[in-house]
Amino acid sequence: MSANADVTSSPIPADRLQQAVDIVTRMRQEIQRAVIGQEYVVEQVLACCLAGGHVLIEGVPGLGKTLLVKAMAKTFSGDFSRIQFTPDLMPADVMGHAVFDMRNQTFSVRKGPVFTHLLLADEINRAPAKTQSSLLEVM
Repeated sequence: MSANADVTSSPIPADRLQQAVDIVTRMRQEIQRAVIGQEYVVEQVLACCLAGGHVLIEGVPGLGKTLLVKAMAKTFSGDFSRIQFTPDLMPADVMGHAVFDMRNQTFSVRKGPVFTHLLLADEINRAPAKTQSSLLEVM
């Protein structure tokens, strides 16, 4: 960017930008009604999601991580899934698998919990490497 560039100009009309700001502000307020005392975390998670990124939230039990994801999904009427990773969890448990229908003689796909808008993957470190890789694959 050159030193003389006009940073106030935008290819997006001002009314559309204001509409987006208003929507995000309402989302933030709605989430903060459910998740009290975590304003910074809410702001950071919203910023990351708006940028199209993934979020890793670490913390001891009871800080409201699950509540945050549920509240966030509720603000935009999205789906929410939670996976509790355990040492015996298989990649098919995360991704889903094909099921053969004997009556129709066809395969159908049974989607796993990763097919959602927001996914809470709890204790990823407990899962085997192959299962962790399946989660990274969909990210």
